[in-house]
Amino acid sequence: MNIPITSLKKTNSNNDIAKEIGHACEDFGFFAIKDHGINTKLINDTLKISKKIFNLPLKNKINYQQNNGAGQRGYTPFGIEKAVNAKSSDQKEFWHHGRSNWLNPYKEKMPQNEKISNIKNFNQKLDKFFNDLDGLGKEILSYISLYLDLRPNWFDNKINQGNSILRLIHYPPINKKIKGIRAEAHEDINLITLLFGAQQEGLEVLDRNNNWLPINTDANVIVCNVGDMLQRLSNNKLKSTTHRVVNSGNINTSRYSMPFFIHLNPDFSIKTLKHCIDKENPNLYPEEILANDYLEIRLKEINLK
Repeated sequence: MNIPITSLKKTNSNNDIAKEIGHACEDFGFFAIKDHGINTKLINDTLKISKKIFNLPLKNKINYQQNNGAGQRGYTPFGIEKAVNAKSSDQKEFWHHGRSNWLNPYKEKMPQNEKISNIKNFNQKLDKFFNDLDGLGKEILSYISLYLDLRPNWFDNKINQGNSILRLIHYPPINKKIKGIRAEAHEDINLITLLFGAQQEGLEVLDRNNNWLPINTDANVIVCNVGDMLQRLSNNKLKSTTHRVVNSGNINTSRYSMPFFIHLNPDFSIKTLKHCIDKENPNLYPEEILANDYLEIRLKEINLK
């Protein structure tokens, strides 16, 4: 499946970009962007850091666990995360890196990043990558705002202290004795996700006819998708699409990916946008919920809390 690809070149009008991204969010829930401005060297450097982390002996990696591997920062080993209703845990280990520039009152409440002192420029590189993706996410959400007839900067003060996460994932070579696939069918919790690594085989999305379709992209594009928070805000106008990572391609080698999950500020109250409600589209989410409360509920469902 070739998902819609949008260029973020400044020669394109904001309204044209907004329409392309908005239609893709409404029709597919997935889209890709090129000319995104994220430095290629920084992407490659972060991937190198990712490989260095996962090449550490397990006895070293577990020193960076929080809450027995179920934390939102640091290392999470194999066998922890399990998609809702899945029979087996996902076949992956991962590292979480979050925001480092917390302001009050969030500073004392949000988890702190883990640091690996013997990996050169570890924290600086991950902070830089996080901040650049945070800025790109803000830009993409500005186009989505336009599509939803909101101010272009509507999300700005609602995500500027969001509990967003850079996740570095390692899917090891497939061991046929282990049940399950690399990542079972799921939807993302957050507003939108920016994904590096989709040029490798394995990522599939579920279409409206319940067919699993493989995503095929080039290495120079970022795959993006709608999360459940944005679907909820838009009263299901924008689709949070089920996806998975199957055991395909060269299963005898490791697979790496780097998703960035963009979240609302913890104290933002998620409430259906008024102009997404009408007689034909009644409010599907009449109860408001704080973004952090929603996140906590969903993390418990997948064994990450």
